[in-house]
Amino acid sequence: MEKYKLNNGIYIDKIGFGTYKAGNGDYVPTLINAINSGYRHFDTASFYNNEDLIKEAISKSNVKREDLFLSSKVWKTEMGYDNTIKSFERSLKNLGTDYLDMYLIHWPKNDLKNNNWEKIDLETWRALETLYKDGRVRSIGVSNFLPHHLSNILDNCEIKPMVDQLEIHPGYIQKAAIDFLKDNDILPQAWSPIGRARVLKEERLIELSKKYNKSVAQICIRFILQLGVQPLPKSSSIERMKENMDVFDFEISKEDEYELMCLPQIGWSGEHPDRERVYFD
Repeated sequence: MEKYKLNNGIYIDKIGFGTYKAGNGDYVPTLINAINSGYRHFDTASFYNNEDLIKEAISKSNVKREDLFLSSKVWKTEMGYDNTIKSFERSLKNLGTDYLDMYLIHWPKNDLKNNNWEKIDLETWRALETLYKDGRVRSIGVSNFLPHHLSNILDNCEIKPMVDQLEIHPGYIQKAAIDFLKDNDILPQAWSPIGRARVLKEERLIELSKKYNKSVAQICIRFILQLGVQPLPKSSSIERMKENMDVFDFEISKEDEYELMCLPQIGWSGEHPDRERVYFD
């Protein structure tokens, strides 16, 4: 698979596999199918409560640990220097490995009512730097950090983040954040790159699906790649898993790409790092 090069020189597949609620609870067969479909980058988090199931799936596959790219995240309630180190150790044990390929801070604010989030972020980032310098993780980064959150780390870090994982899909591309990340040589990653049902039903995406003879999901993923972002799709169907990687044989025209960039907001999860979660009917 084609790869991106991170700012520390290591390479990462252009498409990874998101594991949050993948398989609707039937994780192990789903993950084995993903491995057999060719995925090698698996994105998880302590909050997902599936690290032990990923370990089981890997043990039942024929793929060696060194051929996989395992990424996990420290949760809001685990932040701070010492707590982050402990959370990392738990993730290693759960995943059955002695190192991670990537470790991220899951959210910039451990509590929306806490006005001291900048200090806690820096303590947490210092723990990630320690793990990185000790060779226990090959790359470090953040998740759901917007430019004003990242600036705090960039102004005070020894090692700058290599990635930032954001909700990015047609109808919600967060272009200001993507531009900021590119300006600072930080790779944007896209969780929920296909969006939700509303995105899949978007009339213009359906039209483009017919034009390019690709599924709507493939249009979404190809669009994300052309933004210079690494998509992390998930699926419980082995056919769709393979389909989601089959996006390197076509290119969306610049005109169509601009149109997708300017779609009205659709498919937003309701998650925002500075606001309470919004729930939709």
